[in-house]
Amino acid sequence: MTVVTTLAHFAIVTYAADPSAVRPHIDPRFELEMIDVPGRGPSALISVVPFLDRDFRFVRMPWPEFTFGQTNYRVYVIDRETGQRGVWFFGTCLDSLSVYVPRHVWKLPWHPGRIRFDCEPSGPNSYARYAMHATGNWAAAELELDVSNEPPTEFPGFPDFETGFATLTHPFVGWFHRRDGHLGSYSVWHEPLQPMRASCVSARFDLLDRLGVVPFADQSEPYDVMVQRETEFTIQLPPRKL
Repeated sequence: MTVVTTLAHFAIVTYAADPSAVRPHIDPRFELEMIDVPGRGPSALISVVPFLDRDFRFVRMPWPEFTFGQTNYRVYVIDRETGQRGVWFFGTCLDSLSVYVPRHVWKLPWHPGRIRFDCEPSGPNSYARYAMHATGNWAAAELELDVSNEPPTEFPGFPDFETGFATLTHPFVGWFHRRDGHLGSYSVWHEPLQPMRASCVSARFDLLDRLGVVPFADQSEPYDVMVQRETEFTIQLPPRKL
């Protein structure tokens, strides 16, 4: 059931958050990935990742293809049992009726919502405008970014650029609490990203404020923002029950 999809308007909006606020939402098996952010001190890292699945398809059955918006809400963590680095999912918002398959068959913490992108590309990997709007009971959101023509060059708090870039852009495994309470996991694969640096014009993520991990007042000042026009992901399905 392996899936291949092209992710368009792929953004990673990362926040440095108070570890004591994040810890209650993470299973005890996992340790928070922490960095010492200048001016903030020890911080956990939360990323909001919106994108448009443009041709979601099964490898063994490449037709039909599906297009829909998606936003992942995740925390960078380390598995205490294996030492593996990855992300813990608060959950996913999906703009497709197909959300009910993973939600009910695999018990994934995926939730329905309406997601719209208002994006105007201005070059091979840049934008004259980047905006995303989401509605829904679980995770309404508003995001507007100013995307530069420059790649990222530093990640304060990490020992070096390579470590920061790999941590934020290449978590290949994700864990979550299934809707039946059990632990679950699935993995992805993709080529190294080539994103551009971006800054946040405005942001409002209802879920982060409701969980108490990043209040509305802090959401327009993320730790880091990167955007890539498109990238191809391979998703290993079905998810595993741990």
